[in-house]
Amino acid sequence: MFKRIDHIELLTAAPERTLAFYTGVLGFRERERSRIPETPFGPLDLVYLELGGTTVEVMCYPEAKTIPSRSAELRLGWQCLALEVEDMDNALRMLKEKGVEAAWGPMKRPDYARAEIRDPDGNPIELRQWCRD
Repeated sequence: MFKRIDHIELLTAAPERTLAFYTGVLGFRERERSRIPETPFGPLDLVYLELGGTTVEVMCYPEAKTIPSRSAELRLGWQCLALEVEDMDNALRMLKEKGVEAAWGPMKRPDYARAEIRDPDGNPIELRQWCRD
């Protein structure tokens, strides 16, 4: 019945900064831009980014006065985006060269390594390297 995750949504107040991070640092490819002219918060700008068959829908309400923010504390619901990397050490080195520090990690186990970074809005992005033979 269910086939795959079609996309995830990422709401930002600074879309160009967010797009520069996801495309310039993480290597996502911009697929499409569109605008929904009428929503309860005003016009909604959408940019679809792709990486390895996964789509992230970057959303921005450029004319909204305020949008209720989520608590910075642990909450129910989605917690992070996780990206698989080929080589954890090389990925962290490349990110550091681009000014992105690990929030924690790397934590290495026999079958995987994990670390976490943050996007410009502070959203957590887990990095995971599978170490299978």
